[in-house]
Amino acid sequence: MNLNVSPFAVPAQPYDPAYDPLVDRGPGRNRDYAPTYWVATAGAPPPDDGPILSDCDADVVIVGSGFTGLACALFLAREHGIKATVLEANRVAWGCSTRNGGQGQNASGRLSRSQWIARWGEETALKLHAEIREGFELFADLTREIPCDAQPGGHLYVAHRPRMFDKLAAESEVCNRVFGYATQMVSPDALRRDWLAEEGAHGAMHEPLGIGVHPAKLAFGYLAAARSAGAKVHTASPVTAIERDGAGFRVRTAGGTVRARAVAIATGGYTGQRLHPKLRNRIMPILSNSVVTRPLTADEIASANFRTRQVITDTRTLRHYYRLLSDDRLQIGSRSAITGADAGNRKHLDLLLAGLRSKFPSLAGVGIDHSWWGWVDVSHDMMPRIVQPEAGRAMFYALGYGGNGVSYSAQAGRRMAALVAGKPAGDAGVPIFRGELPGHALAPFRRTGQRLLYWRYARRDEQA
Repeated sequence: MNLNVSPFAVPAQPYDPAYDPLVDRGPGRNRDYAPTYWVATAGAPPPDDGPILSDCDADVVIVGSGFTGLACALFLAREHGIKATVLEANRVAWGCSTRNGGQGQNASGRLSRSQWIARWGEETALKLHAEIREGFELFADLTREIPCDAQPGGHLYVAHRPRMFDKLAAESEVCNRVFGYATQMVSPDALRRDWLAEEGAHGAMHEPLGIGVHPAKLAFGYLAAARSAGAKVHTASPVTAIERDGAGFRVRTAGGTVRARAVAIATGGYTGQRLHPKLRNRIMPILSNSVVTRPLTADEIASANFRTRQVITDTRTLRHYYRLLSDDRLQIGSRSAITGADAGNRKHLDLLLAGLRSKFPSLAGVGIDHSWWGWVDVSHDMMPRIVQPEAGRAMFYALGYGGNGVSYSAQAGRRMAALVAGKPAGDAGVPIFRGELPGHALAPFRRTGQRLLYWRYARRDEQA
């Protein structure tokens, strides 16, 4: 492989705020990052290997340089002695991994533990819990290895209505009794006194496992670690096709074709419809908005009685995720537009700011320094998959975290690395290692359904 290429051989392109993975042919080439707080404060990314500019060979190609792709490359090298080639359309960690809220939770997918039991039974749910718990511990280890402004301590799940406190109490009982996961209920008075004075909050459930991170610093740390272990990371190299080539593959990019024995796909919410037939209509990309305020004063922090910097979510279906950052800024995110074309519409930002004001009225006038949105990879059955979709073909993917990929993506990358190396991903009884991501018969009309669901969820969320 020719590595003597300039990282500036492909002209930089501006950020595209309207990019839509269900509509656009691809994510572009060498586009700038979204204007996130994370990118603005992470410093320059570590060096990469520049774009692919001619045909070449590789052992393993990983498509996507976010958390999952870089973790896969890192663990291929560390645990299997395989030096992978990572292909990224734009900049390193350009997609989900620099646009999220930095909330690492003991979760993956969008189902609760009681829903695991209802769907698969207690025995399988226990196996799934053990897998995700192992993944969280791996993530915690990586946050200690990589400087990423880690804020450990747990996760506070806030009941936004009185009826949701009872639901959380039932979930806490299941967590404690079935899984031995020591959650605690926090009364409304204790929440206001000891944690934060959120207007309209009616208590909370506290989980002992949760870590907030600076996601861009974490991703850039993954990049440096993966390259130090022998991986190559080629930016400005969008994959336009993945084709069979005997027992291997031809991975076509804008600058040349890479011939490889195996391909691992880690494109998250930015998985285009044309990337590979096995991925068409398998992910429902959902937009999420996020803002970060200016640094709060001590009086402003006191006005909301912020006594925690742990990660926080509320119990809305269209949930808010928020926390006080290490530099005293407040970050909050929630639902956004349906389509990329509408993502810049001011009404979506206004909706998020209304949520901030309703939670913390004393902060209503605080300035917003950073505002952005990004695509989340939600699967149609609300659970991720780390699988080999075609028996006998060395192609793999890890997708579908549903907004809970910050922590589990490390384990997903490690599990996919095992598959690439010809080993089992993990316990075959764990659902995320079985079968493909499900398609959806009404996929062409899903955004119509999404609009109806958002209307329904918003009404239900705000009922007393």
